[in-house]
Amino acid sequence: MSLPINIQNLVHGKAVEWERLEFKRGWNPEEIAHTLCAFANDLNNWGGGYVIIGIDENNGQPVLPPKGLLQNQLDKIQGEVIKLANQLQPNYYPIVQPYEMDGKHILVLWCPAGDNRPYSALSTQGKHAQRQYYVRHGSRSVVAKGEDVRRLIELTARIPFDDRINHQATVDDLDLGLIQAFLHEVKSDLLEESKRISMADLARNMLIAKGADEDLRPINAGLLFFNKHPEKFFPRTWIELVVHQNDSGSKFTEHTFKGAIHIQLRDVLSFLQINIIREHIKKLPTQAEAIRFYNFPYEAVEEALSNAVYHKSYEVGKPIEVQIWQDKIEILSYPGPVPPVDAQILQSQQRIVARDYRNRRIGDFLKELDLTEGRGTGFPTIYKAMQRNGSPEPIFDTDIQSTHFLTTLPVHPLTEINQVSDGANDGVNVLNISDLYGILTFIENENVGVNVGVNVGTTNQVTNELSERISSIVENEIHSRVAEMLKQMESWINREEMFSKIGLINHSTNRKKYLDPLLDVGLVEMEYPETPTHPKQRYRTTSKGKNLLRIILS
Repeated sequence: MSLPINIQNLVHGKAVEWERLEFKRGWNPEEIAHTLCAFANDLNNWGGGYVIIGIDENNGQPVLPPKGLLQNQLDKIQGEVIKLANQLQPNYYPIVQPYEMDGKHILVLWCPAGDNRPYSALSTQGKHAQRQYYVRHGSRSVVAKGEDVRRLIELTARIPFDDRINHQATVDDLDLGLIQAFLHEVKSDLLEESKRISMADLARNMLIAKGADEDLRPINAGLLFFNKHPEKFFPRTWIELVVHQNDSGSKFTEHTFKGAIHIQLRDVLSFLQINIIREHIKKLPTQAEAIRFYNFPYEAVEEALSNAVYHKSYEVGKPIEVQIWQDKIEILSYPGPVPPVDAQILQSQQRIVARDYRNRRIGDFLKELDLTEGRGTGFPTIYKAMQRNGSPEPIFDTDIQSTHFLTTLPVHPLTEINQVSDGANDGVNVLNISDLYGILTFIENENVGVNVGVNVGTTNQVTNELSERISSIVENEIHSRVAEMLKQMESWINREEMFSKIGLINHSTNRKKYLDPLLDVGLVEMEYPETPTHPKQRYRTTSKGKNLLRIILS
């Protein structure tokens, strides 16, 4: 069965950190056993790692193209992996996927963090080998000694909250649509398999559910990402945003963003991008060329908010709070950083690598969705984004008890302070739309297509600019035939007739390329959604799709 990750991105270090990848040119049972043990022990709560067999390495980096394995080696090695896993104590089993890359066969071993730490492995494959604990130091698996052994013992049966089984929920609480949308976005081969297998098998393969077959339960991270209402299981798991229209705080508007945590994160970012973040052009008397800057650089805002979602405790019933002031953005989450990180360290260092992490699965999902760059990169990313924009340095703070974490992003000093938008479509705000997600958020409003001229201004120039921008983004991120397909499906129509009207053959290839992407983002709906292969299946443009069509054709 396929892994819930894109293998190409994995090999190139785009899905997880390099320290969590180990490349092996061929089958080396002794070294691989030590690596399995080290990933299972997961000393820093990073979430384990991956062993990729068939690719040579140089200083922890892959040497490409792959050397590859002979096809007749694949089954043999998979059998050897099981034997090797049985040698670990307690027993531990990675998930294995054969994969073809650049015409070569490789094996990918997904080695998630174990639930029964500490794990030990034989030091050699000989008869009189000793058992040792192994951990990861950088990109190497080494014998645990001294402080590492003490920490491993402390971690015995201590599972991070996001990776724990939730006994108040069942597998039925996981939403197939959210799971498939995730697999589609990360371009996992598991997407196609998800249409044929049971939810139980899918959840188990994604490691978002654990337990015996008769009592399979979702883990907390599974509910946070793949349930539409995670607040049912985790009180106040949402983001509260307050936009202040004056310095005193007496005039403000409030917005609450709920849903799966990556969706609420994107909703808030889209709101900020449309309503708050502004590009400015200013002519200075001291230089010939005007300078361009943003009141708040989007990259810094995105990373700061993603860090809050990643690092907050979902055991604490407190929402993430975002306060938009005229001179700053404040992002508050609970609790504070994991010790030994404290206020002094936060204020004195631009790069902070914590000893361990509160959530080991949430970070993985966010990175796979390109919502964070990875562990230890958040602070440098924010500092660099603020510096490139010419903004003051960000401020990170907590209290003595580490009860909270506060990020402050000061406004660019050349920004002319005016009344902050409250989120209504009041002027050219929508012209900040820069990606498909921003478009989808914008067109949620049922009347947006009709009122687009009012929403973005009264001139045809602005309206045309918005229409052209949205058309360009849609064609780039979906395909060039979106508009004509949406027009053909304004009323219920079967697939064969629809494809015929736009000059395409009714074939599965065209369905995957042209129709499925429209279904995935909610621009088109099925007449029989519970039975996708229904013999009388028909399709129709949704209200969201009609709004998009109105804008494109305006």
